[in-house]
Amino acid sequence: MEESAKTTYVEVVEIKQVGEGMRVCVDFIDSLQEEEGLYIGNTGHGYLKVLSENRQSEGYPPRPFRINCGGFHQYLYQEKASQYLQEIKSGESLTVSSPQGSRSISIGRVKIERRPFIRVTCQSDEGIIVSATLQSSTSVYVQEEEKGAVSVLDLKKRDRIAGRMDKPGRHLGKKIDEFIEER
Repeated sequence: MEESAKTTYVEVVEIKQVGEGMRVCVDFIDSLQEEEGLYIGNTGHGYLKVLSENRQSEGYPPRPFRINCGGFHQYLYQEKASQYLQEIKSGESLTVSSPQGSRSISIGRVKIERRPFIRVTCQSDEGIIVSATLQSSTSVYVQEEEKGAVSVLDLKKRDRIAGRMDKPGRHLGKKIDEFIEER
């Protein structure tokens, strides 16, 4: 299935510095393309697409094997079951997506370090709020609808970035049908 059937664009409504915490970088055993990424989110309502570090940014050389996913408390969307970022391990495989489709790649290393964070909050066209807590760094990129890859430090309110909507409710990563409220 092509990514375009899954991806939607959501409008940035707030960008806020939220302090330091533990971030997760996923280092794959293969080179990633610039448009490949993972869907990351604070809640099960939806996710924002974080792109590979396969580009030069201020102060950082390209890391074509890495996706800096952000805060380790977040959900990592995968088709079969979502996971918390802090649960993923080297040797496992994850599905990365691009406009051309998706592919499964093994993880070579999971790198967790203390870093400063921003919270990017967005709203879907249907009024649903989704957010991600991402490292406050020039090397962390998202896909903006008109501009293409944009560093999170260059995001502005009203930018529209790639995301994926979902229905909240998980137990051990599997979808369940029960009342749940996440904020």
